[in-house]
Amino acid sequence: MGRHMSRSRFILENRRWLGAGVLLTFCSGFGQTYFIAIFAGEIRAEFGLTDGQWGAIYTAGTLASVGLMLWLGGLADRFRVRHLGLAVLGGLALACLAMAAVPAAWALPAVIFALRFCGQGMAFHLAMVGVSRWFAARRGQAVAVAGLGVAAGEALLPITFVALMGHLPWRALWLIAALVLLAALPLLWRLLRVERQPQSFAADPEARTGLDGRHWTRREMLRHPLFWMVLPLFLAPPSFATVLFFSPVHLAAVKGWELAEFVALFPVYTAASVSAMLLAGAFVDRLGAARLVPFYQVPLAGGFLLLSGAEGIPGAGLAMAVLGAAVGTHATLVQAFWVETYGTRHLGSIRSASVAAMVLGTALGPGISGLLIDAGITFPEQMGGIAAAILMASGLAYLGLRRVARTGSPARGGGA
Repeated sequence: MGRHMSRSRFILENRRWLGAGVLLTFCSGFGQTYFIAIFAGEIRAEFGLTDGQWGAIYTAGTLASVGLMLWLGGLADRFRVRHLGLAVLGGLALACLAMAAVPAAWALPAVIFALRFCGQGMAFHLAMVGVSRWFAARRGQAVAVAGLGVAAGEALLPITFVALMGHLPWRALWLIAALVLLAALPLLWRLLRVERQPQSFAADPEARTGLDGRHWTRREMLRHPLFWMVLPLFLAPPSFATVLFFSPVHLAAVKGWELAEFVALFPVYTAASVSAMLLAGAFVDRLGAARLVPFYQVPLAGGFLLLSGAEGIPGAGLAMAVLGAAVGTHATLVQAFWVETYGTRHLGSIRSASVAAMVLGTALGPGISGLLIDAGITFPEQMGGIAAAILMASGLAYLGLRRVARTGSPARGGGA
């Protein structure tokens, strides 16, 4: 693919594979925090749970998904996205059915586990591994396009299902979610009827090496200091954004806003996220991800400070736009960084470790935040500490990348 191919032509000529990535990331939304959290009030009321108890249940189910993700994430190195995708979306549909029928609080951790593993874990993982392997010169932009499914889910699913809550019982809404996922199965199969081959089936002409000109294994990555020095920064957006989307009911109540007013800001967040996602894709393809890593999450810290001090919906809208831009940049940059740094041959197992760490962060965030809320520290009061943690993680990543630069830098840009 020519480096100067227009974006529209690139999307048109690769619509089959890019569309599959978008579909998988959109469907992952039914297992993402921003969707599950809109039912927090109904679930807590039905089963008599406090914020801390609900957060603990969510944490337990999500933590359980981490272990399975480490074990099964490497399947993406051996099987086609077409086959794994059908299994994962089918499992996610069953998890939605289980939530619709959940009988008591004791069953919630298992249901949350299934939603998180199939949704945030495997559906998103398969999409990113697929597009990262299928494209080289335009890998950053391909990842950005596939990430549009996440943005569409964030914009459409919460506001749609919150609106439906006024007309249907919350359990019925989970039945609708299951039907949407079942309808996606034949579409995914059709899109990937002709699928680019992963490296387990054929030599991959799009393959690229990482540091030291080789393909790293997951064991080697985990022994490399750089992984542990960038990991806190990479955990910040999913972990803290999860807390944000986990707490809309609490945040609106503390700030004195209507829930519908605050949820209506999600499209603002999404629009900023999409814009930043696409812009970041172009910068990654030109400069490489490593150059951008130490600085790209400073806006996330600023966004939380803005939201903490916001007194009205307009101020919250500005904060959500800044937060969306930071998270959108992350969605594109971090995927490219793994490829640049560790290569593509073992990308499935490498990403499964990073996704497991990310899911761990999203598990701990709501649990810790919920306990702090129970202790009388509201989420807005927690945001100053969140901003400080993000800036400290940025500094650690900067030191790690400087250390690597003295012995060899990740390859930049994409090959043909």
